[in-house]
Amino acid sequence: MACPAAGEELPRPCCNGYSELSSAEARRALVRYGPEEAAEGGELPALEDAYLSILQRLGENPARQGLLLTPRRAAKAMQFLTKGYQETIEDILNDAIFDEDHNEMVIIKDIDMFSLCEHHLVPFFGKVHIGYLPIKKVVGLSKLARIVEIFSRRLQVQERLTRQIALAITEALKPAGVAVIVEASHMCMVMRGVQKMNSKTITSTMLGVLREDPKAREEFLTLIKN
Repeated sequence: MACPAAGEELPRPCCNGYSELSSAEARRALVRYGPEEAAEGGELPALEDAYLSILQRLGENPARQGLLLTPRRAAKAMQFLTKGYQETIEDILNDAIFDEDHNEMVIIKDIDMFSLCEHHLVPFFGKVHIGYLPIKKVVGLSKLARIVEIFSRRLQVQERLTRQIALAITEALKPAGVAVIVEASHMCMVMRGVQKMNSKTITSTMLGVLREDPKAREEFLTLIKN
């Protein structure tokens, strides 16, 4: 049975709540792609097959109406959540570094961050605070948020994410110092395991003057609290 066209009614569920489609028919429906999906790359069908296998191994029936397109949706979601693998710092900076006679602290705080724990593939999310001491070069403020996005949209651990952001800013701007603090809640500690609902993890990376000079570091820490 082919995937229903726009406006067509999906098969009605049987008395057990499952769709009347067989698993084989459901699979044939799933592998039909429109032009936009076909253009998204050759990895999507393989990811979709993997999610289909997961549903089957969990004891679910991928043929039932609610799960019929779940493997495809999950595959596309995973591609979005890990799109940072396809992006580079050079691409996003793209002429956004400017000569400027400014040598005082630049801070952008409370940048929303969402990532996936590489140990359990469940989310962790929170805020990122970034500060740097420029040496006659500044970067467009939105680009700092984009740098966070590149590294957070990968399978991560918070400690590495924090350092990657700081090193990327250092390499791009060659500033006197960089500071990055990440505060996050980890669903691997909330939804499973120890199940501590209110726990937060805080990590920091300080480079250059912001590591070596206590006064500069204290200025950064004070400003992000205010």
